[in-house]
Amino acid sequence: MNYYSTNHKAADATLEQAVVNGLAEDRGLYMPYEIKKLPQAFFDNIDKMSFQEIAYNVASAFFGEDVDLDALQDIVYDTLAFDCPINKVEEDIYSLELFHGPTLAFKDVGARFMARLLQYFIKKQSGLNTPPVGEKEGVNVLVATSGDTGSAVANGFLGVDGIHVYVLYPKGKVSKIQESQFTTLGQNITAVEIDGVFDDCQALVKSAFMDKDLNEHMKLTSANSINVARFLPQAFYYFYAYAQLKKIGKEKDFVICVPSGNFGNICAALFGHQMGLPVKRFIAANNANDIFYNYLQTGKYEPKASVQTIANAMDVGDPSNFARIYELYKGDHSQITSLISGATYTNEQIAETMKQCFAETGYTLDPHGACGYRALKEQLQPGEHAVFAETAHPAKFKETVESIIGAEVAIPERLAEFMKGTKQSIECSKNFADFKAFLMAE
Repeated sequence: MNYYSTNHKAADATLEQAVVNGLAEDRGLYMPYEIKKLPQAFFDNIDKMSFQEIAYNVASAFFGEDVDLDALQDIVYDTLAFDCPINKVEEDIYSLELFHGPTLAFKDVGARFMARLLQYFIKKQSGLNTPPVGEKEGVNVLVATSGDTGSAVANGFLGVDGIHVYVLYPKGKVSKIQESQFTTLGQNITAVEIDGVFDDCQALVKSAFMDKDLNEHMKLTSANSINVARFLPQAFYYFYAYAQLKKIGKEKDFVICVPSGNFGNICAALFGHQMGLPVKRFIAANNANDIFYNYLQTGKYEPKASVQTIANAMDVGDPSNFARIYELYKGDHSQITSLISGATYTNEQIAETMKQCFAETGYTLDPHGACGYRALKEQLQPGEHAVFAETAHPAKFKETVESIIGAEVAIPERLAEFMKGTKQSIECSKNFADFKAFLMAE
């Protein structure tokens, strides 16, 4: 299947080219020409399938024309060596815990899937002779992170031959646990601490893709959700959520609420809807970075500088995947608003929601999940059954969560291990010339 650019000024690309390049030459995001519908028999039997079986069926529709099906099955089954519990928080509101992968964040699935798919294409290009880590003929992955993306990508790609990862993160604006998950790894992972905000990190990545000197010096791609192989696998979660609700007879009038920053996660859910996933409507829950919320109200998309909040992974002032959502619905504002509603919450409202939920239900929300939960509390209609994405383990924001709910949050063993490592990072300004000089010297 071929992919086109959302800016409509670049040549079409194959899946392989879209994955390896990351971003189109005109700085647009790649979109597939076709989104295949899944057969009704799949939905009839989905509640009897494992997470891996569900994901393989979805992945086959996405990627089956371009990837050997046996290899694709291996990639899916390797990526999903865990389940995502669904918990009843209150009547007709369920949390889907997406944080049971290696770094306890929802991005683990997309990151691991992309690592394996990229390795598949590298081996295909090189005749199965994968270049060792660090050699220039390998692929260099640039990823900007506001929190969880960096840790998920770093751990998903750790030790993968032929690939070196550079994680760009805003200095002082991610939690200590998040930072430890990508600055202590070494091997083929380099952490770059940018003196700026997430949007500066994302701008550096996009500028690097467009720089002729850099692209002649090294092969670059991205593992942010701008890459089709990173965001599309996140659709697996929402098919799985539907299956879990179907098991308990709650699949009718199904509503999905997704805490949203760069909009890759909800974009994947919307792609799932295009494939036939029976969702009645969606809610995009924002923190104080309310660009998409304002678009829904006014029809005008007006990016602005991001605001730092306690839900830091959503601190995005110009969400990249808005371009895909806009393209998916041909820019029809009325069509978008008929399917997607929005919500935006201050730090105080997020904290209030976390405290109240814990006191009333005993369920511990992280700051991002709290946005999703509150949106459902305020917007769910009679007869609807809803899932909100709980995107990261609350222990990743331990100090914040404990100070709000007044109770201890235990740190899972795998997170505690990261905290024992030694921080290794390169400091850099937000000036592209400085970042370019660093990469050129690599």
